[in-house]
Amino acid sequence: MTLNSPHHSAPSGSPAVPRFPVVVIGAGPAGLALGNVLRAASIDCLVLETESRAFIEGRPRAGVIEEWAVRGLEERGLAESLLARAERHTACEFRLGGRRHRLPYQELTGRHHYVYPQPLLVTDLVREYADVRGGAIRFEVRDVRLHGLDTAGPAVSYTDEDGERHLVRADFVAGCDGARGVTRTVLPDWARISRHDYGVGWLALLAEAPPSADCVLFGVHPRGFAGHMPRSPDVTRYYLQCPPGDDPENWPQDRVWAELQERLAVDDRPPLTEGRLIEKRVLDLHNHVVEPMSFGRLFLAGDAAHLTAPIAAKGMNLALHDAFLLADALIAYLADGDTAGLDGYSDACLRRVWDYQEFSQWLSDVYHGASSGDPYRAGTTRARLRRLFDSPRAAGAFAEQYLGESSPV
Repeated sequence: MTLNSPHHSAPSGSPAVPRFPVVVIGAGPAGLALGNVLRAASIDCLVLETESRAFIEGRPRAGVIEEWAVRGLEERGLAESLLARAERHTACEFRLGGRRHRLPYQELTGRHHYVYPQPLLVTDLVREYADVRGGAIRFEVRDVRLHGLDTAGPAVSYTDEDGERHLVRADFVAGCDGARGVTRTVLPDWARISRHDYGVGWLALLAEAPPSADCVLFGVHPRGFAGHMPRSPDVTRYYLQCPPGDDPENWPQDRVWAELQERLAVDDRPPLTEGRLIEKRVLDLHNHVVEPMSFGRLFLAGDAAHLTAPIAAKGMNLALHDAFLLADALIAYLADGDTAGLDGYSDACLRRVWDYQEFSQWLSDVYHGASSGDPYRAGTTRARLRRLFDSPRAAGAFAEQYLGESSPV
């Protein structure tokens, strides 16, 4: 990509049209992290979000943040609340055949995970961006349209919550609005989208129940995978493998807890602590990757560029990685005219994206092989797990991938 001069005038005849160096579409972790870093560098940007502020601050999503990502937030002044409130996890545990196999990844690598639900991080980031750093943000916008992305002066139009139509001009547009957002609808025909469908569904659950263990649990069971992910002292995330496209209403509370108790049972631990289910939805597990992640003056970040099933808890971490790289690249260009970061943005992001995709696929085979109905897959799953449990080197390699520390930057 060859960029034009970082300073160019607005088209003649439109002196009243506001202009921002960067317009960010979407107020998720990627868009808000990007906006905060730009504001800290005194670069104005406008964030447009289709939902309300209350909605994005309460939307249940991921909760595991890798240590390198927290370091990145801390370096940019965005981790004060996280570091004060997040839980640290130092191990995970596989459960199968009535036995538990603990993998102490901090002992193996010196690194750990943070557990901090995404709604809390989004709340922190939007408060810092809008209330502290004075960033411009519009909630509940509709009919967002992108114009002139292949020119030096792109524009974005939208309708605000009062029904008034607006047009803003920009130097760059950052598409951080997810896989179903408007930025995905304007990709050129030559964009390549690679897709993978796991052929598996997960029933995603939030329970008003304290965690039943001090770490993440992976239940590998002939009846299907089960996962236990602590979120807070009073709330636990669970997953249950189910047929893709299943109806959540097929899973009343009694059936959910019976399956969780069965698939996560071990001989030397008490049953799970049960509680009221406050969320229940079916996820059909699939991944996709958009290549490249930049098209003219449009740069994609987060789920708009790549969707990673929650198999390895990588999605929010990838979104933050994109945001850090894109923010640094935009600052270098807008401040100094340095194009190197923007020219290399897509390749730099995709190295980590594909590394995480591959690890998620490997871990999916481990989770789902026992319930596949295929004796060969079940046998290879047992072999992989034996190697993981019996070989410190294999356990260390798994831990590095699980923590994201071995991924290229």
